[in-house]
Amino acid sequence: MSSRHADPLNPAPPSVRSGTTCNETGTEATQDTHVSVTRMPHESGIRIPRATSGLGESMTHVQTLSGVAPAGQWTGVRRGLRRELQRLRLSWAAGVDTASPLTVALVATVILSAFFVLLPGVDLAVTQAVFDAERGFVAASDPALRALRQSSTWVMGLALLGLIVVIVRGGWTRRHEARKALFLIAGLAMASGLVVNAVFKGSWGRARPIQIEMFGGEAEFTRAWAITDQCASNCSFVSGEASSAAWIVATAIVMTPQPWRAVLIPAAFAYGAALSFNRLLFGGHFLSDIVLSWALTALVLCLLHRLMLHCPVTARRARRKRRVRPEPAPAMN
Repeated sequence: MSSRHADPLNPAPPSVRSGTTCNETGTEATQDTHVSVTRMPHESGIRIPRATSGLGESMTHVQTLSGVAPAGQWTGVRRGLRRELQRLRLSWAAGVDTASPLTVALVATVILSAFFVLLPGVDLAVTQAVFDAERGFVAASDPALRALRQSSTWVMGLALLGLIVVIVRGGWTRRHEARKALFLIAGLAMASGLVVNAVFKGSWGRARPIQIEMFGGEAEFTRAWAITDQCASNCSFVSGEASSAAWIVATAIVMTPQPWRAVLIPAAFAYGAALSFNRLLFGGHFLSDIVLSWALTALVLCLLHRLMLHCPVTARRARRKRRVRPEPAPAMN
């Protein structure tokens, strides 16, 4: 009988014979039936020895768990990245169809853009209908319409506060609701903040109706999507307030509980439409500015919804299907 003892101060790595594999229970199985090494499911840094014997011979192996190597850390990072890429690939492939909200929003944006580019006179005709040759845009001085415009600040502030509360509470209780609230806050920053106000209003240079010669100003009229120099900053294309109104509607659609949807969602649509077309009555925007602002905001929100909400759910379902996939039945002799 022979025995091996490991020095506790300088532990030697255990000798494992060739052909070692790792099964699902964490036990290293070797082709030699006399040796097995058990991995303990703790992180104390010590492996408990296990003695095995056979044919009158016993051996004791002691293993020590060394610290995590940098290579192991990078391996975990690479696995995480592969997992995220696989999730996006599966969810994207599973969700591409002509009836998806993203496809509908994209098609609507293209069709509406073509309509206003090919028929620029529609903008002038609609604005002319709300313009008085002697008094200008009379609705701009209406107290009720001015109060309606100012109310959007309070409504958006309350909506944002509610979403923040949902995110804080959802970290422990309702994580799906928290993800939806985070999606809406990101949508407001991306759609209204970046795309509409920073990119379009700051770069396209389209003059507002009140600045056009036909309506008492000095600038020239330009059609939708035409980049000009008729306006220096905070220009007409597209409407920032209409984008915010569309975001309010999206918040109602995403966050309203089922028992209240039949009431709150139509009310949100009516309020958002009133806020948007209020800008037309004030001479602040053309019809195309408002309609295309809604379309662009919807397009950005649908894209974010796909990446932040739809993709993880689809990937999770795909993983579950793969896990429960039945194993093939053994062949009958």
